[in-house]
Amino acid sequence: MSEYPPPAAPETVRLTVSQAVVRFLAAQYTERDGQRQRLFAGCLGIFGHGNVAGLGQALLQAELEDPGALPYVLGRNEQAMVHTAVAYARTKDRLQTWAVSTSIGPGSTNMVTGAALATVNRLPVLLLPADTFATRSAGALLQELERPDSGDVSVNDAFRPVSRYFDRVHRPEELPGALLSAMRVLTDPAETGAVTVCLPQDVQAEAFDWPVELFAERTWHVARPVPEPAALARAVEVIRSARRPLVVAGGGVIYSHATEALDAFVSATGIPVGQTQAGKGALAYDHPQSVGAIGSTGTTAANALARQADVVIGIGTRYQDFTTASRTAFNDPDVRFVNVNVAAMDAVKHAGVMVQADARETLTALTDALAGWSVDDAHRQRTAELRDAWEATVEAAYHPEVPSAGEGGLTQNEVIGIVNAVSAPRDVVVCAAGSMPGDLHKMWRVRDPKGYHVEYGYSCMGYEIPGGIGIRMAAPDRDVFVMIGDGSYLMMPTELVTAVQEGVKIVVVLVQNHGFASIGALSEMLGSQRFGTRYRYRAANGRLEGDVLPVDLAANAASLGVDVLVAQDGPSFEAALRKAKAGDRTTVVHVETDPLVDAPSSESWWDVPVGEVSTLESTQEARAVYDRWKAVQRPFLNPSQP
Repeated sequence: MSEYPPPAAPETVRLTVSQAVVRFLAAQYTERDGQRQRLFAGCLGIFGHGNVAGLGQALLQAELEDPGALPYVLGRNEQAMVHTAVAYARTKDRLQTWAVSTSIGPGSTNMVTGAALATVNRLPVLLLPADTFATRSAGALLQELERPDSGDVSVNDAFRPVSRYFDRVHRPEELPGALLSAMRVLTDPAETGAVTVCLPQDVQAEAFDWPVELFAERTWHVARPVPEPAALARAVEVIRSARRPLVVAGGGVIYSHATEALDAFVSATGIPVGQTQAGKGALAYDHPQSVGAIGSTGTTAANALARQADVVIGIGTRYQDFTTASRTAFNDPDVRFVNVNVAAMDAVKHAGVMVQADARETLTALTDALAGWSVDDAHRQRTAELRDAWEATVEAAYHPEVPSAGEGGLTQNEVIGIVNAVSAPRDVVVCAAGSMPGDLHKMWRVRDPKGYHVEYGYSCMGYEIPGGIGIRMAAPDRDVFVMIGDGSYLMMPTELVTAVQEGVKIVVVLVQNHGFASIGALSEMLGSQRFGTRYRYRAANGRLEGDVLPVDLAANAASLGVDVLVAQDGPSFEAALRKAKAGDRTTVVHVETDPLVDAPSSESWWDVPVGEVSTLESTQEARAVYDRWKAVQRPFLNPSQP
């Protein structure tokens, strides 16, 4: 007979798997620097037969019992819902996000693009697609994927390569482990991205006796790893040896709340700062050390300094292809890199001195360690001269002396300048695809760390409107200006209905240029003569070069329930923007632009291969330019790097 009494039976509560998921998610919190907040702001969803009786029932029950636990928002497009969640998470510095629920089939696979975007941009979002019957008692009605070589694969397996964590809950007993693993990844700045937990539709409705401690409030502490002393010392040694150093500030500076630390570091040392797409806002545009955007879509100031930099200090950047101008940006033959990043895979790039640590903590430590050291006066003077020259270029683009003589309308440069002037310092500009992201990166005068939100890691057309909704929900005290071309607008305008439904105000600047302006300009530059990039009738010769299509996007937007204002010129455009900003409803401001007027050149490059042989003279000329740039390209693997 045992000398120990039998253990007390654990206290349990009987819930379905779906009810358990909702209760668990409502009890998760994150904490950093003493600030604690719910991890999940709510659940976005579209119901189908795979989730309506499972998660749908659970969300209804939660709404009736505790409306604030996990609020539900009905979306119109599954991909768009993921974009909304991702934009929300970025605005909240990855400390909060949304769950997204869909049925299996087209509903779930529509989310794959959004999952890829989240993972590429290292932004947390929880995807809860329904899945096929675990018991196989019935097929997945209207959604069956039958494979002759495998019985356990569903369409949801498409999420595996684009998710940071993937799981499928076949039995209730598997749920606690799956959810805890999901939370671990969602709250890890170095590992985060899309997390997919598939829930078979029969399992969603299955009841189980759950231990009550599963639903206790749980706080996930987001750490600030400090730099290892030896790594910090190596970084300091390299920086002290520099004569022409340059900082490349990435999104990690902003997510880490390291903007003040960066200001202190570069103000003390005089090192100029180029900013990536995600890092734009790390310094205000008028900071003495800010030389603006860097790389393929950068400023002439940042790119000139990059070409001569002998030490590049990457802080919170993953050195995306545009940032390095396809590895042509840094031309000094002996250039060395110091990389500060929480993710090892980014800290090791370009054979750099690796400091795997939090951006804010490292910048503070570097400032202390480099006390008394500074770049020389000549480097400071060159930085100031290049800055001033670029600002004059932007001013001329914003206010051209001679009106456009092309296809009519304002130039896109003028549109950006007017929006920049009308917006308040804490307002947010959002964009994702087309020519606008590059133009904004070069020319937008950012005044606040959160004032610039361009998704350019995946450059997903259609992100703009749902992204703008997510930003406004995360920051209701900021006006959000969504900059979107007609091509992107036509991809995903349906979330305007969600903005109306939820009373979320955004200002959508709809730029009508009758085609794909970005790819059109790229096509022309690469010798393909803007082929297939304009919205035109098919002409008698069989080519798409007839009259402009009679598409009325303003009428389309009005039919979705938003206010619409149409501008014809600069003064009417500015007046429309001010009216939209003063209002309390989502407003679309429609404006025609001339797609043949480009933004000022970055004096940089992007590797897009051109045909080696062609009968077209335009392609032959483009190939010659391409070959000259390829000769400059390098791997940045310096064997002498310490």
